Amino acid sequence: MDDLDRLSGKRERLSQRDLIQRAARSFFHDRGFLEVSTPLLSFSVIPEEHIDLLESEAGFLLPSPEVHMKPLLASGFERIFQIGPRYRRGERGAQHLPEFTLLEWYRAHADYQSLATDSEELVLFLHRSSSGGSSLTYQGTRIDLLRPWPRLTVRTAFRMHAGWDPWEDRDPERFEWDFAEKVIPGLDPQRPVFLVDFPAYEASLARRKPGDPETAERIELFIGGLELANGFSELVDPQEQRMRFERANEKRRSLGRTGYPLPQKFLESLRRMPPSAGIALGFDRLVMLLTDSACIDQVVAFAPEDL
Repeated sequence: MDDLDRLSGKRERLSQRDLIQRAARSFFHDRGFLEVSTPLLSFSVIPEEHIDLLESEAGFLLPSPEVHMKPLLASGFERIFQIGPRYRRGERGAQHLPEFTLLEWYRAHADYQSLATDSEELVLFLHRSSSGGSSLTYQGTRIDLLRPWPRLTVRTAFRMHAGWDPWEDRDPERFEWDFAEKVIPGLDPQRPVFLVDFPAYEASLARRKPGDPETAERIELFIGGLELANGFSELVDPQEQRMRFERANEKRRSLGRTGYPLPQKFLESLRRMPPSAGIALGFDRLVMLLTDSACIDQVVAFAPEDL
């Protein structure tokens, strides 16, 4: 099969992708969200321990619009969303691309629980827009989408599937390994599941839980074995956020990786940012789910090897 035949064979799924993307925009517009466009290329970046960036002489290709969307919240925008391409170095697999599409949205004066509700309503809306019903089949498994979807604390999930407590035994490396190898495979494949309340050392940009500083208000959504979304009650303390960025860079350097410059204007904007919540959803993976596609290459026109 030549390249043109391969493209022709993707026509049906790409048509479905177009319908899903249009429906997603309608979902957010109908709920009072403003669609925004922010830079793909910037010298202002979020240092994260496990994310390597693609760099050019004009700046870094950003893995998320977060560094620009949060200042919009600080400027008075209350509900915003964005759908567009993002980038990570070294990402390639059945569910990964170095250039991928991200759907990210933010709410001012909200927390991570509101993001769970948004996510439930969004997936159901998109599924019903194309297929109808309250269940779907992904790779031979029937998935019940009836709300509410289970919320499983990370602590409970680790005790059930990994046999240890990440709060009692602080071990970030073991946490990452067991999360991928034991916890995620142990989730019920027939129901969407939110993993909620992560240990504080896995907070990333999430705030600590009031009254429980060892726990971060972070949420991840899994459906059919796909990790679809990662969201937070956002940290709005610039001093603590600066310390987290510095620790992330220290860890990167200890692993032989490059540290990244701190985003000074972003950190300053946090002083005016209201309590907020934001979530990033892998749009390509969402299309995989809704079109019953086993590989991410099936739902994009061009994979890197095709160009």
